[in-house]
Amino acid sequence: MSERTFLEEITIRSIGVIDQSTLEISKGLTVLTGETGAGKTMILTALNLILGGKADSALVRKGSERLVASGRFSIPRSSEYLFEDVLVEDGELIVTRTVSSDGKSKATTNGVSATASTLSSVGENLVEVHGQAANQNITKSFRQRELLDRFGQIDLGAYQEALQEYHELKERISALKKSIAQKDKELFELREFVTAFKKLNPTVSEFAEIDGEISRLSSVEEFRLATAQASSAIEDEEVGALTSLGIARRALEAARSKDPLLESIYQQLSESFFLLDDAQSALNSYQSKLEADPARLDFLHARKADITTLIKKFGGLGTHEQELIELAVRYKNSSDAIADLEGGDQRLQELEKQLLAHKKILLSAAKTLSENRIKAADQLSRLVTAEIQQLSMPHATFVTKVDTADYAAPKESDFTAQGCDEIAMFIQGHKDAPLVSLAKGASGGEMSRVMLALEVVIATTHPIGTYVFDEVDAGVGGKAAIEVGKRLHQLAQHAQVIVVTHLPQVAAWADSHFVVTKNNDGTVSQSDVKNVSGEDRIEEIARMLAGLENSSSAREHATELLSLKV
Repeated sequence: MSERTFLEEITIRSIGVIDQSTLEISKGLTVLTGETGAGKTMILTALNLILGGKADSALVRKGSERLVASGRFSIPRSSEYLFEDVLVEDGELIVTRTVSSDGKSKATTNGVSATASTLSSVGENLVEVHGQAANQNITKSFRQRELLDRFGQIDLGAYQEALQEYHELKERISALKKSIAQKDKELFELREFVTAFKKLNPTVSEFAEIDGEISRLSSVEEFRLATAQASSAIEDEEVGALTSLGIARRALEAARSKDPLLESIYQQLSESFFLLDDAQSALNSYQSKLEADPARLDFLHARKADITTLIKKFGGLGTHEQELIELAVRYKNSSDAIADLEGGDQRLQELEKQLLAHKKILLSAAKTLSENRIKAADQLSRLVTAEIQQLSMPHATFVTKVDTADYAAPKESDFTAQGCDEIAMFIQGHKDAPLVSLAKGASGGEMSRVMLALEVVIATTHPIGTYVFDEVDAGVGGKAAIEVGKRLHQLAQHAQVIVVTHLPQVAAWADSHFVVTKNNDGTVSQSDVKNVSGEDRIEEIARMLAGLENSSSAREHATELLSLKV
């Protein structure tokens, strides 16, 4: 887990019932408990905002101008490549989100402004959130494919490269077919451009360089006058600065040895004298090199005009530098373009043969991708089934199906950016029961347990550092609740896990336990979010068990639950 990112601290101000609070989150399993309405889910709401969630002014605490949510994440060096869109400093990333009461939202990452979409992109590599809404995403095919690919560490690179090359060749063939009919005109224009560009042979940065040199050569007289005036002010025999400094030095020469303060002043005058003398030498050197070069200036003006003409005739409306880049690329590709046009039908036949060869490469890459997904699906189904059967679903089976294209007669529409496969996940209630999709066959509690089982299995290979579960214990009790806690604890061996729970059987497995309480006026302040341990933790779990305080039997049961983790 040391090589994964993790959430070190979350700070909340003026969100819902929470006035202000700061939680230092440790690695392992962290649970948040408390009475209904105490603000546990507000902590997850703050985290959602930090991860780029929708800003809603209704979240701002009544009477406050704005809410603030801030998260501090530890980013190991091996994971910094995942965060190219933001600046990671000293292995740390601080994400802050503010929402004003009028709905305006601002975000920063390590003090630099960021958009909500940037936060969302960053958040995908930091935190995996599971709640009622998040679990519903699994019903979407793209989400199921993503989960399978994460588990199987499926590499789409070879397939996507083959697909891109195939489409590029198709576009080239299409363009050639359109241009054959008017190839004479295009050939004339292309050759005219090649001749003009080759003759001028401009560089990308040349226009700016020419402007700079023209500015210098056009100002020679101005430079000469300025340096002459400066030189005269320094070395004039009667009123020059060097003459005055020399007189001042000589005036102090005899007296300086009699007073240390006068000696110090004398040294300052001497230093100024020599510095000014060096400056005079530099001015003389600069003046000696100043010379007008009308011929060079005329050449530069003509060269600038030629480049401008080239851009106006063959370029677009961008800056000179942008257009020169575009023209250079066009010139580089001109040989192939001319060959395509001159080759006509013969060239078209050659490209179509290349397309057939590329299609075979694409087909092979797609088949390999499908085979890898089928293997991963079988393994994922087996491992997740073993997990859910321990979560009070003893006869259930988890099935991941991969429906592939008909590779004997594939259609072009089969080849999407993600391959030719449709992924679907099912639950089978018992051996002879039909396969039912997760969306239709699972209750809220069953869905949460399936998602937990999936994450426990996937976490061993996936780099996400923090998992957040809200309502994972919905519809669960008794032995199943203990197994849920056990699985969360197991997941926390690979990653940081944060859980909002009402079940003492789940809370007992935590490595860190926060209790959220509220004041009589319904608010939650800094002092009302406590990290409990020892006797305080036994008391909280006893409260969760019995629904009341100071129950001796509940305390005994709480102590027994806590011993399960040992």
